Amino acid sequence: MTQFVYQAMDANGKLIRGEMDASNLPDLELRLKRMELDLIDCKTRERRARAFGKRPVKRSDLINFCFYMEQLSGAGVPMLETLGDLRDSLDHPRFREIVADLIENIEGGLQLSEAMARHPDTFDQAFVSLIAAGEHSGKLAEVFLNLTETLKWQDELASQTKKLLMYPAFVGTIVLGVTFFLMIYLVPQLTGFIKNMGQELPIHTKVLIFVSGIFVNYWYLIITLPVLSVAGLSILIKTNPRARYKADDYTLRVWMIGPILHKIILARFATFFALMYASGVTVLECLRLSEQIVANKVIEEGLQRVGRLISEGQSITASFQNVGIFPPLVVRMLRVGESTGALDKALRNVSYFYNREVKESVEKVQVMIEPIMTVILGAILGWIMLSVLGPIYDTISKIKT
Repeated sequence: MTQFVYQAMDANGKLIRGEMDASNLPDLELRLKRMELDLIDCKTRERRARAFGKRPVKRSDLINFCFYMEQLSGAGVPMLETLGDLRDSLDHPRFREIVADLIENIEGGLQLSEAMARHPDTFDQAFVSLIAAGEHSGKLAEVFLNLTETLKWQDELASQTKKLLMYPAFVGTIVLGVTFFLMIYLVPQLTGFIKNMGQELPIHTKVLIFVSGIFVNYWYLIITLPVLSVAGLSILIKTNPRARYKADDYTLRVWMIGPILHKIILARFATFFALMYASGVTVLECLRLSEQIVANKVIEEGLQRVGRLISEGQSITASFQNVGIFPPLVVRMLRVGESTGALDKALRNVSYFYNREVKESVEKVQVMIEPIMTVILGAILGWIMLSVLGPIYDTISKIKT
C-alpha cells in the first residue's frame, strides 16, 4: 500500500483534502469514488513524514462512532448504509478513510469485526471481540450501546487519573522552581552579607550556604540527573520484563496514590469483563482480553493464573480467591454472581463501587496535597529565614550590649 495525499471534490463542489492508503492511482480513484469524491490531484507521501502528520483517532471519535452505529443499527438501517452515512458526516480525515475501508471490506465479503481487525491502532482486540460477539448473538446494537457507555466511563476515568497525577506534579514543579530561585539568587546575596560580619556561623547557616553552593555550581547536574535517571528507568522498564513487574508492583503500593490506581485498574477490569461476558464472550476469553486492558503486569499475571485454574476445573470464585491479589470485595461479588447466574451484574456493582471510591479518594488526595506542599515550602522558607536572620539578630544584640 502507498500513502497518497489527495485533493478531491464532493457532489456540492467543495474541495476535500486528505490522506489515504491505496495500491496505485486507479485504486485511489476507485476508493474516492466510493466516498462520492472526484479526484483532482494527488501525490505520494513518505512513510516517515506520514508518522508525524497523521491525526490520531481519539476516544471521543470512537464514542461518536459507537453512538451513531447504535442509533442507526437499532433503527434497522442496513450496515453499509449506516457506515456510508457515517463516512459522509465525519470531519476527521483519517477516521473517514478507516470507515471507507470498512465499507470496502464488508462489500468484499468480510464481517464488520473482521474489517475492524485490520485497523488495530483504532479498534483494539477487546473492541473487535465485542463486535464479533454482537454479530454472533444478533445484539450488535446493544453491544454498540454498551461500548458507548463504557468508552464514556473510560474517558471520565482517564480524566480522574490525569487529575490525580498532574496536580501533584504541577505543585511539585512550583515548589522546585521556588527552591531554585531561593538557593541560586536570594541566598547567595544574603549569605555574602552574613559572611562579611566576621561572626561564627551556626551549623544550620553553614548547611544552607553549602546547599546553596551546590545549587549555584552544579545546577545543571541537579536538572539533568533526574531527567536522565527517569529516562533510563523508563527504558529499563520497557525492555526488561522483571523491571516492569517490579515497577508495576511498586506503583500499586506507593503511598497515597498506589491504592487509588489499584482501584482504577480493578474498576476498568470489572467494567470490561462484565461488558464482554454480557455480550456472549466466554469467561476464558474475557480473562485473556482483560490482560491487555489492565495495563499492569502484577494484575495481568494474576489473571493468567486465574485462567489456568479455571481451565483445570476450579470455579471462578475459587480461582480468583486462590490467586490472592484481588480484594475480598471482588471475590465476594464474584461468588454472588456465580451463584445467581448474573456475573455481569455483580461485576458492574464492583465497578460502580470502585468508581465511587476513586472519585472520593482523588478529592481527598487533592485536599491533602495542597497543605502538604504548603508545609514543605514553608519549611524551606523558615529554614532560610532562620539561617539568615539568626546571625544578623545575634550581631545586632552584641552591638546593643
